[in-house]
Amino acid sequence: MPVDTVTIALQQLKKQGYKYTQKREDIITVFVEANRYLSAKAVLHALQDEYPTLSYDTIYRNLYTFVEVGILEETELNNEKLFRITCLHEGHHHHHFICQQCGMTIALQMCPMDFFEQQLEGCQISSHRFEIFGVCKNCLANA
Repeated sequence: MPVDTVTIALQQLKKQGYKYTQKREDIITVFVEANRYLSAKAVLHALQDEYPTLSYDTIYRNLYTFVEVGILEETELNNEKLFRITCLHEGHHHHHFICQQCGMTIALQMCPMDFFEQQLEGCQISSHRFEIFGVCKNCLANA
C-alpha cells in the first residue's frame, strides 16, 4: 500500500525536528484535498468549524514552516501569497500552470532553463522558478 502525501509530509516535519499536532495534519490535509494554490484566508475558512479560535498568525507560522521544510510551495498572485502542496510523489523537476480564477495547477513536464542557460554562458544560476498564469479550461467553460 503506497504511503499517502499527508504521511510523507508529516514524516518530513518530524525529520526536521518539528512536533506532530492534529492542527498541522489538518492544515496539510486541506492542501492535499484541494490540490491547488490556496491563500491563508482559504485555509482559515476551511478549518474554522474544527478550530473556531484559529488565528491568521498560527496559519501563517505553519505555512511558512511547511515552505521551509519543503512540504508547501509558495507563489504570489495579485499581491497575495498563495501556497500549494509540493509534488512530493513526482520526484522530478517541473513547473506549473496556475489558474488565476480557481487556483488549480497543471504540472508542466518541460523546463525552459535549458534555453536560458545557453543565453547565460559563464554565469552561475543558483535557482529558478517558472510559472505560467492564466485561466483553466474549466473556468473558461463556466464563464
